[in-house]
Amino acid sequence: MQEWWESLSTLLRVLYCIAVPSTLILVLQLLLTMFGGHGDAGIEVSDTSGLDMDVGSEVNLDLNGNGIPDYLETAGALADGSNPADFGNLRFLTLQTIVTFLASFSWVSIIFVTSGFGVMLSVGIGVGCGLLMMTIVAKMVQASRKLAENGAINLRNAIGENATVYVTVPPKNEGVGKITMKLSGRFGEFDAVSADSTAYSTGAQVLVTDVVGDTLVVEAAE
Repeated sequence: MQEWWESLSTLLRVLYCIAVPSTLILVLQLLLTMFGGHGDAGIEVSDTSGLDMDVGSEVNLDLNGNGIPDYLETAGALADGSNPADFGNLRFLTLQTIVTFLASFSWVSIIFVTSGFGVMLSVGIGVGCGLLMMTIVAKMVQASRKLAENGAINLRNAIGENATVYVTVPPKNEGVGKITMKLSGRFGEFDAVSADSTAYSTGAQVLVTDVVGDTLVVEAAE
């Protein structure tokens, strides 16, 4: 192994250092989605959204003094169907799309470099393939959100149901996490906030108690 590693060029070493971790993260995301407490369920398109890292995300401030962050109130106002663009914008900067880009870019570049193609051409093709896969994943997320907007999934049906934490749900008013659950016969991934000062780590079982906009409010499951 050491001889093989030392035989690689600096570029290939860098590409492998990107490819291996990003691929492991993709596999981990898939396993968490498939076996996060609902092993009998299939994978839906919405499972690909990952951790939302939109550049334009609102600041988590409660300026109205009602205990609900302003960005959640805004989400609630915009997600009631009055704004047709609620789910129309592609979300390129999510954990899933970024990891997908890194994995696709690195492996494709490695294949072309080791096949004898020029460095610039190989990296260029890798970037192109990475952006293509990133766009496909973003389109899948967009499609799943449109299904939710069109009434395919009524989030209020989630109230009283148990769910599994997929991305850590921080304490109340400190951010948004994600949970996975079976809702209306479909296994999906949903934004979630804590109902109190408790944080819920990945894999924890929680109970949905309320819905604010398109975000579920959760507490510890009994």
